Amino acid sequence: MRLTRYHMPTLREKPAEAEIPSHSLMLRAGMVRKLAAGIYSFLPLGWRVVKKIMEIVREEMDRAGALEVFLPVVQPAELWMESGRWSVFGKELLRFKDRNQRDFCLGPTHEEVIVDLVRGEVRSYKQLPLNLYQIHIKFRDEARPRFGIIRAREFIMKDAYSFDKDWESLDRSYNAMYEAYSRIFKRCGLDFVVVEAESGAIGGDVSHEFMVWAPNGEDTIVYCRSCGYAANLERAASREVETSPSEQPADPEKVHTPDVRTIDEVSAFLKIEPSRLLKSLIYKTEKGYVLFLIPGDRELNEAKAKRAAGVETLEMADPAEVYEIAGASVGFVGPVGLKKRITVIADRSVKSGVNFVSGANEDDYHIVNITPEKDFEVDGYEDIVFAAPGDLCPKCGSPLEFSKGIEVGHIFKLGTKYSEPMKAYFLDEDGKEKPFVMGCYGIGVTRIAAAVIEQRHDDNGIMWPITISPFEVYLLATNMKNEKVKEVSEKLYQGLLDEGIEVLYDDRDERAGVKFKDADLVGIPVRVTVGERRVANDEVEIKLRHSKETLVCSVDEAVDRVKEIVKQLYEELEA
Repeated sequence: MRLTRYHMPTLREKPAEAEIPSHSLMLRAGMVRKLAAGIYSFLPLGWRVVKKIMEIVREEMDRAGALEVFLPVVQPAELWMESGRWSVFGKELLRFKDRNQRDFCLGPTHEEVIVDLVRGEVRSYKQLPLNLYQIHIKFRDEARPRFGIIRAREFIMKDAYSFDKDWESLDRSYNAMYEAYSRIFKRCGLDFVVVEAESGAIGGDVSHEFMVWAPNGEDTIVYCRSCGYAANLERAASREVETSPSEQPADPEKVHTPDVRTIDEVSAFLKIEPSRLLKSLIYKTEKGYVLFLIPGDRELNEAKAKRAAGVETLEMADPAEVYEIAGASVGFVGPVGLKKRITVIADRSVKSGVNFVSGANEDDYHIVNITPEKDFEVDGYEDIVFAAPGDLCPKCGSPLEFSKGIEVGHIFKLGTKYSEPMKAYFLDEDGKEKPFVMGCYGIGVTRIAAAVIEQRHDDNGIMWPITISPFEVYLLATNMKNEKVKEVSEKLYQGLLDEGIEVLYDDRDERAGVKFKDADLVGIPVRVTVGERRVANDEVEIKLRHSKETLVCSVDEAVDRVKEIVKQLYEELEA
């Protein structure tokens, strides 16, 4: 492709709207342009990258035995009502009515649609296992779209759904997707880790995320160097540490604390460590209200809290509800002397503690020296806080470490979460109806492009792995007015094309410095430079984008040398 015939509107300066390197570089390299918050148009260079990612995904999904389909992006509300998610998915689900006032939504995911399709087509265990996938646009109305296409509202996703007759068969389908995903991300040139994860709105009891190490990632990876344990922050557990109280339980005492509400304020006022305080958090659930008790220096993990309480929904009680239950305003609530009896769940670290401080369930008062089971009852002790520095690995007891990352894939064991409520059944070997046992597998196709840039860039621009680079070779003619430069460049261009190599030929009548900056910015892995000084000796320069070294070879050898280099770059990623 001749650059004079190509649309590649590069930018010299960092756009003001760019927040992280991938966002800035995709705008500067002329890959994307913003249409609205979290909604981007892909320009020719960016779309070539996305198409290559899609092809890798498609090849590995087909290799794993999945079958490609294409499902509607507009989905009727009735299906979501069948699954129970219409009322619980939240504001990310963009809902609308058609001209006949029927409710629809733009698909953020396709579990309901695929179940509806399969339940009408598959009736026998002999038709199982079945794995259907698509590469499609999704829309999630994110409250805070940011980081360019990493946290966008509209994006391209590969989603697959497996249907099996039992859990043993699901395990095989799940493992096949696990292996396929590992191959996909390796071929895309990503340095990634697989972590235990929360299933969130998708559901299911078991799920894993494929996380890319990235300093600017919005997710936190919790991991252990000693044994390899890894989980995202929502899921991460830590080893329970048995401690013996260093003091005896004392008698409770109410203390006047006027206008002292927050942990920091109470800690300073009473001159005690935040860990001696109990945060008392009242939530409402579909099963009633729950009071969660955690140490003042920790944060409640709502995903863990849901599991501990055995609930699907968790919403912070409003001030009026808190007052009705506790008889006090938020900030003065505690487990001693609640007006109404509600379920109390404490973090397991509270169990062995003594002489805590909490709100006294009276405005402007706290109560000191309270001890669980002596001064208040707890219905259960569970791990309900986020893992934090200093915590120990739940498997081997070594210190946990924390790093930032970007989620690029997520796989779930759904079980019968959707098949049972939607009455999706098949006939087993005995002729009995049973619900499909399902798995769900998602990859953020467009997000992969940004994640690769986050890991592969320098001060000058992008450094694409050859597998998803928009072109394999950047042919740079330093001066198109020099007849020898032009003649050799044209010869190499045609020779590379004849060998099936994807080449972007910079034949613009521009200064050499501009061309070199653009070449570094767009990050094509192999650059062939035809310069006036070298070409006078029938030589050209070959340089890899990720290397400082330059190879000089004769014009006659250049095509073969480039072909060898391109082949080697592929082999390194696809071995």
